[in-house]
Amino acid sequence: MSITVYSKPRCPQCDATYRKLNALGASYESIDVTQDAESLNLIKGLGYSQAPVVTVRSGYGAILESWGGFRPDRIQEVAALVAA
Repeated sequence: MSITVYSKPRCPQCDATYRKLNALGASYESIDVTQDAESLNLIKGLGYSQAPVVTVRSGYGAILESWGGFRPDRIQEVAALVAA
């Protein structure tokens, strides 16, 4: 499983998400949607209009779950799953 954070510059909720992931020692990929139109289209296609959007993917690349905004509860759960 892998975690991807779709974010934008100067985004307080994005920064809080990164701080929580770092505090938990979780590995993740960060994508700036202001620089990556394909990723912006992906999160819009998932129904999100604000950053951050966090996705959790299977080893095969399928999106298992996603959420928008700073969700420390979800981050904690996913970080534990990815570490296991």
